[in-house]
Order: sequence, then C-alpha cells, then structure tokens
Amino acid sequence: MPKDNNTLQHLQQQVDLLIKDFGGYWPPLSMLACVIEEVGEISRELNALEGFKPKKQDITISIHDKLAEELSDTLFSLICIANYYQINLSRSFQQILKKYQERDQKRFSSDFKSSPSS
Repeated sequence: MPKDNNTLQHLQQQVDLLIKDFGGYWPPLSMLACVIEEVGEISRELNALEGFKPKKQDITISIHDKLAEELSDTLFSLICIANYYQINLSRSFQQILKKYQERDQKRFSSDFKSSPSS
C-alpha cells in the first residue's frame, strides 16, 4: 500500500522542514496571532460565499478556491503551533473523533443538516 503523503503526520513533517529552512518557529503568541488572522480571512470568504458581504469579484480565483486557500492557511498556522509544542496531531485528532463520537452521537439530528452553497 503506498504511503499517503497527506496524512497529518506527513503534513507536520513538511511544515517543520519548511519552517526550519526559514530559520525556525515564531514565538507561540505570534503564531496564535497568525491563526486568528487566518480565521478572520475565512470569515470574510464565508461572508462573500454566502452572499452576506459580497466582495469585488477577482476573476483569477473563485470564492470557493479562495475559501480553500484560507482554510489551508489556517491549517498551516495550527500545524506550526503543534510542531512547536511537539504535538502529534494524528494521534490527538483520533482521540477527538472518539470524543465526539461518544459525546455527540445523539446531539446532531438528521433534521439539522445543511448543504454547502453552490
């Protein structure tokens, strides 16, 4: 079976190599500021995508692609913090999935389903 290069573990390794090439990680609070900034950019893209606050249309990239970019920027920033503190996100995420499965299995009814905007 081929190795999946998109696992969280592999992504953490890729980010670590890149950041070390750049000279090392920023202080934790600076990295957190980056996460917050990226989440704000996700908010801006969601507002545009859902039609609440339309942006000037950039014909070179779709709003959907811009949202994907901002989500990925946020993931990158979160991975930086995890790497700084040597947190194995693959292991941690499996524990979180188990927590949600046990805690929330009856919390979300089939009546509360939304579909992504087209």
